[in-house]
Amino acid sequence: MTTVRVHAPARLHMGMLDASGDAPRRFGGLGVGVTRPAVVIEATSADGGELAAEGPDADRALAVAERCRDALTRDGVRVDGVRIRVRDAIPPHVGLGSGTKLALAVTAAMCALHGRSPDPATTARMAGRGARSAVGLWTFALGGFVVEGGRRPGSEDPAPLLMRHPMPDEWRCVLAIPAAQPGLSGGAEEAAFEELRPDPERSARIAQIVLTALLPALVERDLGEFGAALTRLQRLVGDAFAHVQGGTFHPRAEALVEALLRLGAPGAGQSSWGPAVYGIAGSEEQGRALAHRLEAQLGAGGTVAVVPFDNTGARIESNGAAR
Repeated sequence: MTTVRVHAPARLHMGMLDASGDAPRRFGGLGVGVTRPAVVIEATSADGGELAAEGPDADRALAVAERCRDALTRDGVRVDGVRIRVRDAIPPHVGLGSGTKLALAVTAAMCALHGRSPDPATTARMAGRGARSAVGLWTFALGGFVVEGGRRPGSEDPAPLLMRHPMPDEWRCVLAIPAAQPGLSGGAEEAAFEELRPDPERSARIAQIVLTALLPALVERDLGEFGAALTRLQRLVGDAFAHVQGGTFHPRAEALVEALLRLGAPGAGQSSWGPAVYGIAGSEEQGRALAHRLEAQLGAGGTVAVVPFDNTGARIESNGAAR
């Protein structure tokens, strides 16, 4: 009996290069992996040829496994029975990539059980992910800070990776998730993107910030410049969606972003549609101090944690052998 264990960290989605989707390549995006929360699944070969799943998000995991089985079968692979156990899941619809990470983790496990190790683009197609953003894919595959270049209309390939750079080991993410209505997803998300209108000036400003401030600051490990550029970027991206999410940020997230900045975070923003927000800190100590001060702003049911950035991507272990 063979067991494959996949550990897939969450991601922060930090914005789109062309939010209107009016350029030759649609959207583009940037983001980074964080070590927690994470999807952890175990997939074990089983007799009988049937697929089964248990644990949080079991229904979603099973649907992905069935899709992956069909793709493997079309490629001539004899698919055995598989039992999937979801040990840990990322909170859904808070902006941390729960669906993408679960789908990629299940697909990677199914492929590993059957002797396959597809490249990231193939994994995304098998999982049915990457239709709009490939930030989740590239942080799954590689970890670190990633920029992807957008997807060609009509193409089934996920957006290409433009750059990947590790985050400084000492930097920390102060991750806050308020008790609030979830961010947009599904049909509501599709409708929101349909309402976007071209804004070439905003897109040009976003690209300039990424290329001439954010990325150089990351390479030079300049936390102050990186944080300031990230905050400007987040406000520009948020303004593009203000008419569909009720403001520059999710209604519950805006006060938390402002609080993080007021309390000393060099940079702060909202991940995807929120309501999860994050602040950047220069060390574990600074992160803990910032998180402690932020707790009073969260209210009942909210959580705040200091987490390292993830520079490795998903870990796949087969009967104790990691790769």
